Amino acid sequence: MARNQQKQQREASEFEERVVFINRVAKTVKGGRRMSLVALVVVGDGKGNVGLGMGKSAEVPLAISKASIDAKKNMFHVPVTAEGTIPHDVQGEFGAASIIMRPAVEGTGVIAGGAVRPLFELAGIKNILSKSLGSDNGLNIIKAAAEGLKQLSSPEDVAARRGLTVSEMFIGKKEN
Repeated sequence: MARNQQKQQREASEFEERVVFINRVAKTVKGGRRMSLVALVVVGDGKGNVGLGMGKSAEVPLAISKASIDAKKNMFHVPVTAEGTIPHDVQGEFGAASIIMRPAVEGTGVIAGGAVRPLFELAGIKNILSKSLGSDNGLNIIKAAAEGLKQLSSPEDVAARRGLTVSEMFIGKKEN
């Protein structure tokens, strides 16, 4: 029991968490409507590791804690450049929601809609341009952004897949 509490405290200090939204939902039963709450939480370390989770409960704190646990289970890595931006343009889609993300020069800041801003900030992205298209549902937009970020690959990853060094990939192979 004590070991589990120590592990939870260590994890809590390691990651920052932000509540994106809390939504009240209703289930219609024979006696009327049964209300519950859905929380969407983003968890990240600011170094490229970020996760997204949902939790549902009759009480707000319980929904947030469930969402936080779910976010830690669903973490993924985002390659971030030294300038604090993404390596290349990417488009993420989820349902009818679509989001275009582009790298930005240093000093631009995070230009993003309300729902995806915490995702970028907790991933450690400091400069990015994004535009959401299609659906205006916050949940679908943030899931589309997460799908787009999962598609990113760093120049080192691309070079390794091609069997080249990073300099060979950008400059080209030297002729003998």
